[in-house]
This record gives sequence, C-alpha cells and structure tokens, in this order.
Amino acid sequence: MTVLTFAIGLLVIVVGLAVSIALHEVGHLVPAKLFGVRVGRYMIGLGPTLWSRKFGETEYGIKALPIGGYISMSGMYPPTPAEREAEVARVGAQDADGGGAATPPRQGRAAGMFAAMIQDARVANEETMIGTADTRTFYRLPVYKRIIIMLGGPVMNLLLAILLFMLVFSGIGVQSASTSVAAVSECVVAAGSEQTECGPNDPASPAAAAGILPGDRILSIDGTPVATFDEASAIIRDNPGTRLNFEIERDGAQQTLAVTPLLAERPVYDDAGQPVVDANGVAETQDVGFVGITPANELQSQPIWTGPQAAIENVGAVVGIVAQLPVKLYETGVALFTGGERDPNGPMSVVGVGLIAGEVASTDAPILSRISVLLGLLGSLNIALFVFNLVPLLPLDGGHIVVALWEGVKKAWARLFRRPPPKPVDATKLVPVTFVVVILLIGMGALLLLADVFNPIQLFN
Repeated sequence: MTVLTFAIGLLVIVVGLAVSIALHEVGHLVPAKLFGVRVGRYMIGLGPTLWSRKFGETEYGIKALPIGGYISMSGMYPPTPAEREAEVARVGAQDADGGGAATPPRQGRAAGMFAAMIQDARVANEETMIGTADTRTFYRLPVYKRIIIMLGGPVMNLLLAILLFMLVFSGIGVQSASTSVAAVSECVVAAGSEQTECGPNDPASPAAAAGILPGDRILSIDGTPVATFDEASAIIRDNPGTRLNFEIERDGAQQTLAVTPLLAERPVYDDAGQPVVDANGVAETQDVGFVGITPANELQSQPIWTGPQAAIENVGAVVGIVAQLPVKLYETGVALFTGGERDPNGPMSVVGVGLIAGEVASTDAPILSRISVLLGLLGSLNIALFVFNLVPLLPLDGGHIVVALWEGVKKAWARLFRRPPPKPVDATKLVPVTFVVVILLIGMGALLLLADVFNPIQLFN
C-alpha cells in the first residue's frame, strides 16, 4: 500500500465524519430555530476552538477534534422553584434600589459529588436563559416539538446514509456479471476437470465454433433481449442441442451468430454463487446447455430503491450490535489481550474505520470500486450515528426524547383525571446517571481505540 493513497482514504473518513457531525447538528439547529428556541452555540468538534464567528444570536465554530459536536439551546431544563424565587427576589431588589443588583452568589453545594453535579448543571442551564420568565426556551416547547428537535440530528444521519447508499448502488453501481464476454473457452472439458489446455479429442466449444470473441456484447438470444448474464445463461441452459441466434455487438456494429449449446455436465451453484455439495461433500452437477463463454464483471446500476433498502438492512445490523454491545466489547477486550482475531462485524472506533478506509484506498482495485467502498463506509458510519444516538440514555438524543415522552405521559395522565398540569420534568436530577453513561462511553471508546491500534480488524490479507 502507498502512503499517499492510504492518507487519502483516511482523510476521506475524517472529512466525511466531520460533515456527518455538522449535518447532525444542523438537524437539531433548524427545527430549534423554527420553533423559536434561542440557540447560543453551534459547534463542530470538541476541544479547543479553532475558529468561530457570531451570526445573529448564535456563535458558529469549529473545534480541534472532529469526534463530536453540539448546539447550546436556551433552557434545556426547567428552573427549580428555588431559582424562580431567586429571580423574583432579584427583580424586587432591582425595583427597590433602582436596578443594578447583581445576581446573587451561588448557594452552597449540597453534600456529595452527585449533588454538586446537579447544582452545576442547574447553574449552567440558568446561564442560558434570560430570567426564569424567558419564553424562548427548550423546556417550554410542547412535547412533540422537543421530540422533533431531538430526532432531527439522528434522522439527518439516516437521510445522509440513504443518499450515500443510493450513490453507491444506483450512481456508481455494483460489480456484476454482464452480457459482455470476457473469455471464450476453446473446447469443452468435463465438470470438475483440472485440465488447463484443450486436447486433440476435446470438442470445440459452441461459442468458439460460432465465432464469438472476447469483448462481444450479447444483446438478445433468439429474439429475446437479455440485460444480464443470468438471463442469457438461463436461455442457454434450457436449450441444449437447439440452434440459437445470438445478436451481438462488436466494435459498435451488430451482427447475428448461430450458436448450438452442447449438453454438458456443469456444477450446481446456490443463490450465493457457491457450489452445492451433497452429504459426502461431493460437488453436485447437472446436465445443461453449455456454450463456453465467461462474462465480464462490470459496474451495473441498481434500482433506486436499493439504497434505502441497504440503509434499512444496515440499521438492523447496527441495532443487533448495540443490543449485544456488552458481549461484543468483552470479545473485543479478549481479542486485544490475547491477540486473537476480531469479529469483522463487531464494533470499532473511528480510528478503526479510518484504517480500513486507508487500506481500501491503497488497494489496486479500480478507482470507482474504491470510491464505492469509501462511500459505503461513510454510509455505515452514519447509520451507526443514527442508531447509537437513539439509545434512550442521557446525554444521547434518545435520552432527551425519553424525558420529553415521560413529561407527555404525565400531562396526559393529569388531563385524563382532570388534575392540575404537572410541573416540567427536571432532567437535572438525572445528571448522575448521565455522568455514569459518559464514563462508560469513554471506557468503551478507549477500549475500541486500543483494539483498533494494537489488534485492528483484518479485512484484507
């Protein structure tokens, strides 16, 4: 592999990930602004800020590490009763002395680390609002609008994945056996024979006898148009001993050649293209029509729905990995410390995806094939972002959706029994759980990073 092409593949994934994160945050930003929520920051990446500029009320910026992003919305959590009382007292003091009173100092933290974390979250939340009566806050929105905002990011990743898979399958195409002829057998040999050259007593193949040449494209057989090699092969198999008129295209001109398939013993293949064997492990054969042509593999555009279908299948695969994540992480850890082979379908870090992208870019495959694989990797990465962000745990988007749904259930319950509307759900109480989840995510990321550096998944020999 060359260093340059490897670096290009790695750069494609880094830039693609940054764009995916940026669009994820746009998915949150646009509905938030449409619903009137004040958005203070839109940041791509984590760590030190490399660039930022304020447009209107929102600061847009790029940070050093392209491994995350966020938007800062006003009032993600409702103010506590104590904060409301402090606001009333502050306003009253300003009215009494002509204004200018500073915000009261923060009250002493409650005992214990988790209590301190809750208080810190509340203070940070209060700083995003213009007083407790601020109407442009996230927590004041109806439940369905909050869900739309939080779903916006993951759904953007899903739409991007669908677009990328459509480019792969319908734009570039899939390597498939075409109606173009790659090679013509000179003679007919028995099925399973290891013979590499024609003997004097071997009969000439029907294709060679009829004058079919490599590079010819089969257009129709006996008046039946053929668009794929499977269609042509089916007609040939079903017509041994029958004279067939092959309409071919050669060097831009069309001509017709008469070909009579021979009855020959050929191996049986399953739908996956693998030889079928019997109980004793012997390859099964059948007598079919045979002409002796080998198709050329070409990129063939797939139907437009193939991309969305591939995205849905990827979602199912990623959901399966997430559902088995503890087991998969354990297996990854065992492979890391024992040097065993890792599951190619298991989880990996961004570094692992980048290494695979580098290997793909540095292979000697056709450039379109390499681009196709890289776009597919980016599509799968966006599917992973879509699924993982919907896990119903804070600080992930799915956790915020669950909080909104719980508040909706409480309001519906109150309306059903004609009770006063309940207070907004104070999600700051879940900050300790969020802290634990963040620690677990950091641990998972560290394990996968070490595994991808010291025992990467091997897709190529």
